[in-house]
Amino acid sequence: MGSVRRHAILASSADTVWAFIGRPEVLHEWFPTSSTRVEGDKRWVTLPSGIVFEEEILLVDNDLRRFQYSIINNPLITHHVGTVDVIALADDRCVAIYGTDIEPEVLGLAIGAAAGDGLRALQERFGKG
Repeated sequence: MGSVRRHAILASSADTVWAFIGRPEVLHEWFPTSSTRVEGDKRWVTLPSGIVFEEEILLVDNDLRRFQYSIINNPLITHHVGTVDVIALADDRCVAIYGTDIEPEVLGLAIGAAAGDGLRALQERFGKG
């Protein structure tokens, strides 16, 4: 199984960052996707290539500042769990962590690259900590 983890230190409070990235419907505003649609505990993410991923939202925990999801109904992906955490480092600094476990393992490379792009977008929005 492929396992990827990326992080970025942000110059903003954990609550401020979480108020943005803890909303499943705004993924396309920071992650390299074209659009995001949410209905109940399902999310559909469209990539710039036009490929659409169906996801099940597993957890939105505002106390832990943790979001988890799984890509589902995809014939190529046999296992997937993605996790985004926002952890306070100080009143005005936090770390955003994006992790994924995926099978087949090779897809971890693509997700890792996308996560790096997404975290850099968060640094542009909230500042580098």
